[in-house]
Amino acid sequence: MVWLVLVLLAFIFQIATILVLEFRNPSKAVAWMFILFLFPVVGFILYYFVAQEYKKRRKLRRRGSKLFQQIRARLWRQAVIVEMADEMSNPEFRNHERLFGLLKHISESPITGCNETKVLTDGEETFTAMLAAMECAQDHIHLESYIFRADGIGHQFKKVMLQKAQEGVKVRLICDGLGSYHLKSSFVRDLQEGGVEVYFFLPPLIATFDRRVNYRNHRKILVVDGRHGFVGGLNIGDDYLGMDAKMGYWRDTHLQVSGDAVYFLQNAFLGDWRLASGQRINEPELYPQHACQGKEQVQVLTSGPDQHWDAIQEMCFGAIAVANRRIWITSPYFIPDPSIYNAIKTAAVSGVEVKIIIPDESDSRVVKLGSLSYVEELLESGVKFYQYQKGFVHAKVLIVDDLLATVGTANMDMRSFFCNFEMTAVLFDAAPISRLCKDFLNDLAESKEIELSVFSRRSRLQKGLELLCRLLSPLL
Repeated sequence: MVWLVLVLLAFIFQIATILVLEFRNPSKAVAWMFILFLFPVVGFILYYFVAQEYKKRRKLRRRGSKLFQQIRARLWRQAVIVEMADEMSNPEFRNHERLFGLLKHISESPITGCNETKVLTDGEETFTAMLAAMECAQDHIHLESYIFRADGIGHQFKKVMLQKAQEGVKVRLICDGLGSYHLKSSFVRDLQEGGVEVYFFLPPLIATFDRRVNYRNHRKILVVDGRHGFVGGLNIGDDYLGMDAKMGYWRDTHLQVSGDAVYFLQNAFLGDWRLASGQRINEPELYPQHACQGKEQVQVLTSGPDQHWDAIQEMCFGAIAVANRRIWITSPYFIPDPSIYNAIKTAAVSGVEVKIIIPDESDSRVVKLGSLSYVEELLESGVKFYQYQKGFVHAKVLIVDDLLATVGTANMDMRSFFCNFEMTAVLFDAAPISRLCKDFLNDLAESKEIELSVFSRRSRLQKGLELLCRLLSPLL
């Protein structure tokens, strides 16, 4: 009898611990308690090593802010900073001072006014542009990727990095410790012996014992000579060229940018470099003066445990909340947090056109089922869902009216919003918004609309699996 009491007390202690530590995130607390009920001891051990730990979170934030403050004054002198809503080039934006105030205060990266961008829509176009920029490097190449594969395109990047390192260009590479876990040690050794500095961001073993395994660096950044940058959804691998037999054609969106916004791509990379390597690098040469060729306004938002705000989530919510005509979303993983979910639902009920493209063929069945669990309720509210048929859609794009559009690494899901290191470029000018709208309409033509009358008749087993995956979705 005594042992039953002890077991019960231990179980109550585990539940109480989760409730106390996760009181700010009820959905996450419910997910962990579900796991705890299924696996009473193992679940708590898993929680201890995997779940967010706010003490570490604050430590990471202090490091990131300190590094940023050292170069803030320099960047503010060199860049064209948009300080007021009436300075926005997009006239529609001038009626949204509250949204402007939100964007101005949730991030250490301001809206910059001297940029030129190009939207890239598949792996071939993106990798060609990235390699061409790297081949022209004179001072440094900073490359960061969640996944880096030692396959055909991976070896092309390796060849260029080694070539430029031999020419005296400083080449630095960051790969996520989990996303690039299978990258061969011989591949990495060849790079290091050839003069390329390579670091893995929170390798799984180290991160587990340091209780930071849940922090994954999902950013994809390339900065060349501090003047040219790339950000978007594409990792480095042949599957992103559509060479995976299962996934087929890979539809993605990347952004090429030159101008002031590159300073903040650079700043994010160097912050990640500090965390991955322990090296503090902030030489002025990494932020060179440039001749302003374009007048586009761009804001580079980063989010993650090194930030004071969940900036990308806040931006998405703020933009969706002020929409008047349309909200177009493309995301491979659609698991919105309650605030984003309610903002989308409210917009649709209010008569705003809400269209969301998700994959038909997914690289994760669990995530797909979790995503589908939100579909029926939103369809009933007037949201229209489309499943991409041509292959796998991996683009992460948000378009709100003619007000703004975003391209980046963050999915429309809770992991991207609250756990991962992510990056999104917010675009305000007519040309890039128009291009992204054109791409969205092309993707719609390759998609099949989900009809409520058909979708609501799916089997009870399907609905049960969706419910289960939705319950676990805060952890996916």
